[in-house]
Amino acid sequence: MIFDRITRTAFAVASGFLMLLAFGLITYAAYEVVRSLLVDGTNIATSLLEAVGYSVIAIAVFDVGKYLLEEEAIRAREMRQPAEARRSLTKFISTIAIAVFLEGLVAVFEAGKDQLPLMIYPTLLLLTGVALVIGLGIYQRLSAMVENETTDREQSKAPLRRRTREPKSA
Repeated sequence: MIFDRITRTAFAVASGFLMLLAFGLITYAAYEVVRSLLVDGTNIATSLLEAVGYSVIAIAVFDVGKYLLEEEAIRAREMRQPAEARRSLTKFISTIAIAVFLEGLVAVFEAGKDQLPLMIYPTLLLLTGVALVIGLGIYQRLSAMVENETTDREQSKAPLRRRTREPKSA
């Protein structure tokens, strides 16, 4: 019982810290945009693209913190139903995939048309996002198949249980 409380507290503290870091990233992105507007000679387009990148990372970090808070600190239990675990993991991976795609898109714009060798990083990011989505699709398909098989087995055994439990009449 005490270990459970310590674990929940640790997850809550880590979650809060991640959320504060996400807020710090958003604040820094806003500061850099305002600073580039006020200082002559600063490229506003670069500042805006960097702000988008920081914001995307902040969203992903915040979502990780939210996930930890909801699933580990508040609920503090293992997911009993496969569908519940699948939904939770799908939501989490989807957020990460979106962050990867947005970061890849920002990196494409930062690399620009003139700096072709710099396109390797954004290309790898986009391919990573595609791999995440494909992996999520495979996971969804396989876990749904397992859920259906488990449900079918339970339903096929249910009538047998009822028959054995009913008292025999004379």
